[in-house]
Amino acid sequence: MQNENPSNYMFEDEEPINYREKFEKYAYNWKWFLISIFIFSLGAYAYLKFIPKQYTVTSTILINDENSKGLPSELSAFEDLGLTTLGKTSVDNEIGMLKSFSLMESVIKKLGTNITFYEKGMISNKELYKNEIPFIINFLLKDSLVYSKDTTFSILALTPAKFVLKNSRGTVSKVYLFGENMQTDFGNITITPAALKNLKKNEEIVVKVVPIKNIIEDLRTNIEVKTMYKKSSLIQLILKAPVKLKSQDILNNLVQQYNKDAVDDKLFIGKSTNLFINERLDLIKNELSNVDQGVENFKKNNQLTDIDDESSLILQNNAELEKKIVDLNTQVRVAEYVTDYVNKNTEQIIPSNLGLSDDAVSTNSARYNELLIERNRILKSSSKKNPVIINLDEQLKQLRTGISHGLQNLKASLNIALNNTKKEEDKVFSRIYSAPKQERQFKEFQRQQQIIETLYLFLLQKREENAISLAVTAPKAKIIDFADGSNRPTSPKLILVIITALSLGLLIPFTTLYIIYFFDNKVQSIKDIENIIKAPIIGEIPKTIRGSKIVIHDTDKENISESFRMLRTNINFMLSKIKGRAKIIFIMSTIVGEGKTFTTLNLASVIALSNKKVLLIGGDIRKANSNEYINQNIGNGLSNFLMDNFLKVSDVIERSLEGNFDIINSGTVPPNPSELIMNGRFDEIFDYAKDNYDYVVVDTAPVKMVTDSLLLSHYADLCLYVIRLNNLDKRLLEIPKKMFNEKRLPNMAILINGVDLKRGYGYGQSYGYGRSMPKKNWWKRIIVG
Repeated sequence: MQNENPSNYMFEDEEPINYREKFEKYAYNWKWFLISIFIFSLGAYAYLKFIPKQYTVTSTILINDENSKGLPSELSAFEDLGLTTLGKTSVDNEIGMLKSFSLMESVIKKLGTNITFYEKGMISNKELYKNEIPFIINFLLKDSLVYSKDTTFSILALTPAKFVLKNSRGTVSKVYLFGENMQTDFGNITITPAALKNLKKNEEIVVKVVPIKNIIEDLRTNIEVKTMYKKSSLIQLILKAPVKLKSQDILNNLVQQYNKDAVDDKLFIGKSTNLFINERLDLIKNELSNVDQGVENFKKNNQLTDIDDESSLILQNNAELEKKIVDLNTQVRVAEYVTDYVNKNTEQIIPSNLGLSDDAVSTNSARYNELLIERNRILKSSSKKNPVIINLDEQLKQLRTGISHGLQNLKASLNIALNNTKKEEDKVFSRIYSAPKQERQFKEFQRQQQIIETLYLFLLQKREENAISLAVTAPKAKIIDFADGSNRPTSPKLILVIITALSLGLLIPFTTLYIIYFFDNKVQSIKDIENIIKAPIIGEIPKTIRGSKIVIHDTDKENISESFRMLRTNINFMLSKIKGRAKIIFIMSTIVGEGKTFTTLNLASVIALSNKKVLLIGGDIRKANSNEYINQNIGNGLSNFLMDNFLKVSDVIERSLEGNFDIINSGTVPPNPSELIMNGRFDEIFDYAKDNYDYVVVDTAPVKMVTDSLLLSHYADLCLYVIRLNNLDKRLLEIPKKMFNEKRLPNMAILINGVDLKRGYGYGQSYGYGRSMPKKNWWKRIIVG
């Protein structure tokens, strides 16, 4: 025999994956897949039938983020006022405002969506909205209490005038009249029909009152606000809910309330500026009256009616200086007014559009107003301890400090310029040495009068401009698309649900079977045996559920009978060279439960049917079962013969009543079975059997348990090693493999027991031999590999 290289076995085992075999293994359990698909299909139908449909509603708006120059951003004529531009509106900030708590609260209070109505159904309730609602409920409580209630009750109309009220537990109260004031656990209410034509008798309407805070949180979670394109100001609002019309109203009102809040903020700035200008006009009006009165008194005291320009050339040169002084004085006074206002009003809007010549002051003022408005908007839905509010307060403080310093610097620079101009004017005045004193004094009065009058006219102009800006205030968001959506529900999606149901219907049984197969380490098929043991396979015995131990009869043509007949033919072929004596066959297995005894009985029976004399020997003397092989009382057995030297072989042989063969039973259990087997008396049994029988079939002990079978194996002409499918652990195949490779069992052949003909193993039903077992209900079969 050639030397065997262990690596050769390794490469022999590496066979390509047989996908057909794997498919057939799962296809054998097709009924489980069918049931699973049916169950998940029912689940999908119930899901589609009873889960509320969701409709997606979208709205598109354009945020006005153009460069704005103060409050009246629409008026291009204000560009000559010298104000700097404000920063662009942050789209992210506007998205946050659209989902703010205060904005959502305003929308819910306006629509009253914290109170919902449902038409009660068998399994699920259908939400009603607007014209579908048959009742109007008036809560005789304060709004603040209604908005914090959490209760559920039902209304059941009995007649157009009467109804019954049920609480959340289904307890029925007394009969009420529509419009009657009712005292309930959740306060006094009145219920009236919305429209008598929509009122249905005995139709129960469920009313749910939810705290407004819970509705706000749900709405903020469900509403999706996002930019449509990168670096664009187009914002899309998306809401998915069971009632399409309700979603449309929520989104449309959300945008309307957002625009209203933005307009209110702009109006707040304009009104604050208008108040400031009116206060200054009243002060300047009094100053102008006093100056006019001074001029009048001066002319009266000096008896002056008209003063001619005595030196037109000097006055002409001085005109430009006087105009410059007037402008500088105007700027100084405005700066003083603003400084006084800033110091006295620490949390008010700083007036804008006053024409200050300092760009830094104008820029900081505009930025201050923008941050103050943003702070007030955020404070509506937050507290002063919010990190964002604290950060804004710090920025406002720094800006106010910068504005104050800027105004001080502006006043200082204006005073320096004014002093320089006055010095130049003094030089011109020195040239007018011949002008009368009265003229100089008059010019002083006239200059003061001109300065105050110019300031008065300037503020009047700004008041008109502010009034125009208030009249043309535009909303911040332009509605591109009003809220709308498809009439088809977006969820649940029919195709997706069907695909999911079918996928789960296939996946669940597949996964279950895969796990079963993965953890099932039993021998599943003939191929599992062939991959490990290279011994010849002499036959296959189908599964049977018959109650009798002997299933072989003269006229029986079932599969199991034919399999034993085929086994008899194969044994005769393998033992054809043995002539003139009995042929000894050992039936062996690895563990208990392989069908070794069943095989022994039926093999003896089938051989006996061919008119051969057969002796069956119960070689496993460690088992105490005197009637293991036949249903009859048997006296002394094999162990008795081995222990009692006075017994003859013929004394322990009995005739089987069920089969046409003789039996030597195993007998009583001895204390020393291995020593008895080795005492030499077995030679007498086999010598006697060889002379008096044609076949000797020996039922041996399991090889894994004891060594008895190996001690007797040298008597055998043929060792049939029984392996039962779905019973023996694959790891135990190493035992028969070792027996075969080391030739410890003479003429060893494998007999496979428990073959499932429906799985394609063995002879199958195409031979026409009938059935090996009655058909069982398929759900009672054990899932095997």
